[in-house]
Amino acid sequence: IPQDPANQKCGRKKTVSFSSMPSEKKISSASDCISFMQAGCELKKVRPNSRIYNRFFTLDPDLQALRWEPSKKDLEKAKLDIAAIKEIRLGKNTETFRNNGLADQISEDCALSVIHGENYESLDLVANSADVANIWVSGLRYLVSRSKQPLDLMESSHNTPRFAWLKTVFEAADVDGNGIMLEDTSVELIKKLNPTLKESKIRLKFKEIQKSKEKLTTRVTKEEFCEAFSELCTRPEVYFLLVQISKNKEYLDANDLMLFLEAEQGVTHITEEMCLDIIRRYELSQEGRLQGFLAIDGFTQYLLSPECDIFDPEHKKIVQDMTQPLSHYYINASHNTYLIEDQLRGPADINGYVRALKMSCRSIELDVCDGPDNEPIICNRNNMTSPLAFRNVIEVINKLAFFASEYPLILCLGNHCSVQQQKVVVQHMKRIFGNKLYTEAPLSSKVYLPSPEKLKMKIIVKGKKLPCDQDILEGEVTDEDEEAEISRRLSEDFSREPKLIWLCRELSDLVSLCKSVQYKDFETSMKAQNYWEMCSFSEAEASRIANEYPEDFVNYNKKFLSRVYPSAMRIDSSNLNPQDFWNCGCQIVAMNYQTPGPMMDLHTGWFLQNGGCGYVLRPSVMRDEVSYFSANTKGIVPGVSPQVLHVKIISGQNFPKPKGACAKGDVIDPYVCIEIHGIPADCTEQRTKTVQQNSDNPIFDESFEFQINLPELAMIRFVVLDDDYIGDEFIGQYTIPLECLQPGYRHIPLRSFVGDIMEHVTLFVHIAITNRSGGGKAQKRSLSVRIGKKAREYTMLRNTGLKTIDDIFKLAVHPLREATDMRENMQNAMVSVKELCGLPPIASLKQCILTLSSRLVSSDNAPSVTLCMKDAFPYLEPLGTMPDVQKKVLAAYDLMIQESRVLIEMADITHDKIVQCQKAGMEFHEELHNLGTKEGLKGRKLSKAIESFAWNITVLK
Repeated sequence: IPQDPANQKCGRKKTVSFSSMPSEKKISSASDCISFMQAGCELKKVRPNSRIYNRFFTLDPDLQALRWEPSKKDLEKAKLDIAAIKEIRLGKNTETFRNNGLADQISEDCALSVIHGENYESLDLVANSADVANIWVSGLRYLVSRSKQPLDLMESSHNTPRFAWLKTVFEAADVDGNGIMLEDTSVELIKKLNPTLKESKIRLKFKEIQKSKEKLTTRVTKEEFCEAFSELCTRPEVYFLLVQISKNKEYLDANDLMLFLEAEQGVTHITEEMCLDIIRRYELSQEGRLQGFLAIDGFTQYLLSPECDIFDPEHKKIVQDMTQPLSHYYINASHNTYLIEDQLRGPADINGYVRALKMSCRSIELDVCDGPDNEPIICNRNNMTSPLAFRNVIEVINKLAFFASEYPLILCLGNHCSVQQQKVVVQHMKRIFGNKLYTEAPLSSKVYLPSPEKLKMKIIVKGKKLPCDQDILEGEVTDEDEEAEISRRLSEDFSREPKLIWLCRELSDLVSLCKSVQYKDFETSMKAQNYWEMCSFSEAEASRIANEYPEDFVNYNKKFLSRVYPSAMRIDSSNLNPQDFWNCGCQIVAMNYQTPGPMMDLHTGWFLQNGGCGYVLRPSVMRDEVSYFSANTKGIVPGVSPQVLHVKIISGQNFPKPKGACAKGDVIDPYVCIEIHGIPADCTEQRTKTVQQNSDNPIFDESFEFQINLPELAMIRFVVLDDDYIGDEFIGQYTIPLECLQPGYRHIPLRSFVGDIMEHVTLFVHIAITNRSGGGKAQKRSLSVRIGKKAREYTMLRNTGLKTIDDIFKLAVHPLREATDMRENMQNAMVSVKELCGLPPIASLKQCILTLSSRLVSSDNAPSVTLCMKDAFPYLEPLGTMPDVQKKVLAAYDLMIQESRVLIEMADITHDKIVQCQKAGMEFHEELHNLGTKEGLKGRKLSKAIESFAWNITVLK
């Protein structure tokens, strides 16, 4: 039984971060960064020879140089002129970091490098925390960009666009025009501008300001108002981002925003006009809206808006092919839909149906018994109080059946009625559902079920059926499987004959596409089962089959529907883990909607995709007639190249106290757990460090990497917990399919334990997905060396032991190698360019070109290269002599264009060769059995040959 989330512990040991930033002084402007750097702090200096030294770094009072001590050099040498700095990099993005033996132990988010001099030498540093690294990077970038135009820095924070706007806000509220305001009015004003702030916190800030000025009066001046607002409402992590993307201004113009959206957020087809439109909608100052710039407050609003949601808006529409057979989809399903409490004692409640149908559930359950006055009822058979009239339930279902989705609704009918009341059931259903009821007899000429598209707006009844060949009005059939399992469990008599019940012809005739049958074994099913017949499996039975015959289960589910229901032992109505059964291709995994928690989160998260229509197309490897897939795969999925998910947890906003947390007063110590759910090889979890006593804006700044072998089945669940020595308590969570993630900087709207969205409660993250991880130590890197054998396993072919067939597959070995080489040479060339540009592997090519272009312009703004098109490929030709560093970058750029060219020119030929081999192989598909028998293969050896054949076809495909 799944653990209560309150006791969920993550795999990593707890670490606590005492942020080195004094909590009173938040960074909210460039001058804050500069004051911090002038005061100085300790940074670790990393040398290429793997040695690491602690040094105290300061910025000169005149802002002209960076100094460090102790140093063997004389004072004049232990310094770096700001004028000599070329660029500042955050993260481990230089040769020194990449080749340092200790680099693995250095956090990506605490590393920074100062690149200086004509040869682009690097000063590589490690800060004690990500906060401090961000301050040095932002401050130095600001100085470097400003060194071209000297200005009085300390004054500048008061003539920023933001201060101009705050002054107008203050003046509008200052009715008397005296330039001072009551504290209460100021508090109200700030609360209006930022509704998430607590009043007590605003008052405390005014007290601090007054105390620091030793004022006796509580009246607030314009300057004090501006100061309080910027200290309370600046999120330092958003400020650092703004400075970075605005090229060290304190606001964004349309061009900055456009580059941010293209290079960071992965938005395509963006125009300057669209950016100006965003600025007009989010900028708070009139001046900014007119002149087209976005200051920190508007930018923060924009990042929090639905436009920057982590969930890809494309997937809020129906984006999948809905014309495949019904058995090719996962179907949103509910168990004992009439319950809203636990299954042992809970009464039946009509709201169970309302809730499920509004959440686009497409398979609901009705347990029907005889009721008084010849009116059938729906009730929990363990609690006969408060039954529901069958007729009323059907009316509610009819009203809401297609409220959230127009795709077919399956009614799983548990029939416990006398023949007489069965006829009443039929009358009600025919009268109320009318022509929505799907009763057409299935065509024996077809091999697969019809598609959701074809069954739109139809209600399908699942139940028992009388044999077609006997012309009888009623007859005996075995009881519904679930009931039978429960009674068998309770009596512990597993050899008992299944209970028989009477069924009338009219009710039998309502069942067409979902006839319930008993499962015996796969061999029997594959021979005798018709595509319109389906089995229900208890959780225990489905788990056993999934462990013993994973490949067979997937193959069986290509053609037939499988329903899995929770164990009868879950008397508290806890939920099974649906992912275990989705991995085997089971379509209808019934969930207890009334029981919130991690398992229901996975279920709800999974069905958010494809427009939330309740149907999700399974991966093609689970649908193709000839394909190999085992749910228990320990890693490689044939033909699928693994992806790497990079997640940076940056900060949290407005975390509430956990429900029921009474002992701790108002403070919480939050941390974030990232769980990956999918095939077993992909399941893992990691956690951030704990941030002490901060619920308003805890800063985590931690990066994680996950290898994902089958992205189509992967989900990511973000959980925020309160670190408490008694038991970590649940604060909020969000679950999303990997395929629905949007890259870039995103806010995640957290949901409460019962699944409701909590207003203003968010997690700020950065997401990137790459083809494989770059970086790391030289021997780990895939750059200079050929990729290890492990990484190429997904293209390995297997021997079937049948000569004729193996000869055909042998012809594919060379084109497969060619294809993989082209693909990897291209990826390697791109990683090379990124590394030489000092960018991490998650950077986009757009970011590379931006960095490259800034480097190829000399100090007097003259370009050092020219762009020439040769055969429609963009080459860069040097003008005059170049330093070695630039030559290296150009060579890497050249190689990347060269590899693209090979790929573009050769891809079709190689692709055709692979397709030919696949076609030639498929011609033997029908005769596989006979060929094997001819070669004397039987039993396990024959199945192994068939399995290897399917593996090879999957790889080629």
